[in-house]
Amino acid sequence: MAVQVKLDDLLHDQRMTLTELAERVGITIANLSILKTGKAKAIRFSTLEAICRELKCQPGDILHYDDGS
Repeated sequence: MAVQVKLDDLLHDQRMTLTELAERVGITIANLSILKTGKAKAIRFSTLEAICRELKCQPGDILHYDDGS
């Protein structure tokens, strides 16, 4: 997969659980878990914005493009 999700690393750095982030952002743990594991096919900008707000980060801190080079 070319786009990698680094949400797990950010949660670890912030000492925050997936459950806590889900509650703060207002989405289900299941949907957040799908995003965290890289199985999501899309993400709403409003969800990305809420995650960035709670983790005090930029979208590029969560999503990383790896072209395999």
